[in-house]
Amino acid sequence: MTNFQNSLPYAQQADRDDALHVFRSQFLFPQHNGKNAIYLTGNSLGLQPVTARAAVEQELNDWATYGVEGHFEGKNPWFHYHKFLTEKAARVVGAKPIEVVVMNNLTVNLHLMMVSFYRPVKNRFKIIMEGGAFPSDQYAMETQVRFHGLNPDEAIVELTPRKGEFTLRTEDILATIEHHKNELALVMMGGVNYYTGQAYDMQAITKAAHAAGANAGFDLAHAAGNLHLQLHDWDVDFAVWCTYKYLNSGPGGTSGVFVHERHAANNELPRFAGWWGHDEHTRFQMQKGFIPMRGAEGWQLSNAQIFPMALHKASLDIFDEAGMQNLRAKSVKLTGYLEFLINELNQILPEEKKLNVITPKDPEQRGAQLSILAGKDGRKLFDHLTQNGVIADWREPDVIRMAPAPLYNSFEDIWQLMQVIKNYLTT
Repeated sequence: MTNFQNSLPYAQQADRDDALHVFRSQFLFPQHNGKNAIYLTGNSLGLQPVTARAAVEQELNDWATYGVEGHFEGKNPWFHYHKFLTEKAARVVGAKPIEVVVMNNLTVNLHLMMVSFYRPVKNRFKIIMEGGAFPSDQYAMETQVRFHGLNPDEAIVELTPRKGEFTLRTEDILATIEHHKNELALVMMGGVNYYTGQAYDMQAITKAAHAAGANAGFDLAHAAGNLHLQLHDWDVDFAVWCTYKYLNSGPGGTSGVFVHERHAANNELPRFAGWWGHDEHTRFQMQKGFIPMRGAEGWQLSNAQIFPMALHKASLDIFDEAGMQNLRAKSVKLTGYLEFLINELNQILPEEKKLNVITPKDPEQRGAQLSILAGKDGRKLFDHLTQNGVIADWREPDVIRMAPAPLYNSFEDIWQLMQVIKNYLTT
């Protein structure tokens, strides 16, 4: 148990003791009255790495210098550019390099994965997913089900919390899988729920899905770069993630895909094919007959998105230097400090002003984010934060999301944030 203290000297000392504090200087902060804003929305769009501009300029310079020959002659030859990302991306999600490829955008990749891993038949056609998932996932499930001629109301089973609760209990998820096991084709969930910040037990869910004869896949938009993932060891079938949230790779950035090694050489697995997924040794023979690359690369459609991938490469370099295990350890402390200060403040607030954290208290069941029920005047509190240099996130009807990112947020950020909140709620 960390012995937190509600004081500025404590926060400043915690930053001095933090080996990862040096990475803060590698990011560019929005400014408020000539100072760095307190930026708590890395769960929506991460900050720009200082190295991002040079990374893109390198590719612009090679384009200017070499034209099409930049595919082979540039500093980072474009022909193989996605390969420059593979090993570091694999380390972020706990995978083998053969299991990971960076390509496309998240929802495109989700659809591509479902082509392969959602194969409904007459008696096994259901998908289990979290109720209230991010809309992209809801729309993907609905349209995939309709594509197969099925009724979403019958094929999609949505998990909802018990009455009076905000998050799902793992035992209820597993019980639902067991209940539908004879009709289940796929369990498809987020790694972390975007609204509540709850992190799901992906290993237990995957094991239960496989025991039921179904595949298990995850949308890791809020988990990649946030949790210490072990996708290979957890035996997950597939996963997809974006790179613009915790992975700090720019708005609308590229996406990552994981396909477990056991599927690497299964050429019979249905998929939508593209040129860049074809066996690279015969790709330029331009012949009919798709022969997929071994591993996740075999799901590629097109050649690399050089500029988004250049941004991602700049960020992955930082992640690789910091290490996900180290980042996760700091994140647990940083978010724990935010929770501690909220609890301290609640002790002096009247009941109607208390801040209700709906994210699980157990650090194993959450990432960086805390979601706070801010009450009937929550929007006014949120606006006050914005006016005082705090960049957080509002979700209707009454939730403020705050996600301290361990790469660039500090303990002093958290202490200063709570002074802004305290000044508003106690005056």
